[in-house]
Amino acid sequence: MRYDSKVRFYSESKKRYNPKTSKYEGGADLVLETYANVTDLGLTRQKQLFDSIKIEQLTVRLIESCPRSWAYLTIDDQPKKYKLSKQLNSLKGTAIIVEELSE
Repeated sequence: MRYDSKVRFYSESKKRYNPKTSKYEGGADLVLETYANVTDLGLTRQKQLFDSIKIEQLTVRLIESCPRSWAYLTIDDQPKKYKLSKQLNSLKGTAIIVEELSE
């Protein structure tokens, strides 16, 4: 298994709503940058796990564990953002299933 995709985890804990401007202020902070194995989650497996089919779900396998708190992740400097759907911790690492974040 190749860990060849650069994955960046971001936190939005400093992002706050400003009632005076009616906008959110503050940005996303980089929590962790690591390499991972990223594969597409097949339709059969999606049906077994979630009892539904969603577009653009990926399995991300990490050697180390995920950060405790994160809002979204990006893969290989692409503009798409992904949020957590499911997480599995094992003796050999961590596997998370993520889905595309709609904004």
